[in-house]
Amino acid sequence: MGKSTIIKLENITKDYITGDVITSVLTGISLTINEGDFIAITGRSGSGKSTLMNILGLLDTPTSGTYILNGSPITKFSEDDLSRLRNKTIGFVFQSFNLLPRSTTIENVVLPAIYAGIPQKERDIRAKEILTSIGMEEKMHSRPNKLSGGQQQRVAIARALMNDPALILADEPTGNLDVKSGHDVMEVLKNLNKKGKTIVLITHEADIAQQAKKIIRLVDGRIVK
Repeated sequence: MGKSTIIKLENITKDYITGDVITSVLTGISLTINEGDFIAITGRSGSGKSTLMNILGLLDTPTSGTYILNGSPITKFSEDDLSRLRNKTIGFVFQSFNLLPRSTTIENVVLPAIYAGIPQKERDIRAKEILTSIGMEEKMHSRPNKLSGGQQQRVAIARALMNDPALILADEPTGNLDVKSGHDVMEVLKNLNKKGKTIVLITHEADIAQQAKKIIRLVDGRIVK
């Protein structure tokens, strides 16, 4: 059996309008993301990586083109539907970790499950399982300021996994880390991919991109071979 398609983009464009000036950030992006893919999207600053990430993550809408998620065009969905889909289907990992400073590791990890309405006992069990699987079981009750950068990013990955999303979107996940911590975070992502998790990674670092199974390079809002 072939792998199912999670996302299909067809001829996606994105323009920003400021007064009379139209800036085209993405021009005709077509891309298919299948179950089990590990894709790196790379390119220089200003190439459109972050805009593409925001569109893939349902954080922004394209100016034109078709975005099909699990077989349905996203134009069919209301804002509330998209918000629910985003919480259920996509796990986000950001460069700046985005952890709540006053919350413990486990309190940060369970957040998406709270929004999804999962009962407390169930979400606590799941959070502990995920944290144990990525070697963070001893830091469950630590606050972010007691964790290294690499540990904070692993907590962010655990949070992204909480609702068992179809896709993990990681935006420059090693950008704020030293080489060893970056290596550790990439090992976690690669192991998740080996277990079948679909990952799209945005990076400007060539050595990080090389660790994905497929590299997509953006230049001036277009995919180049």
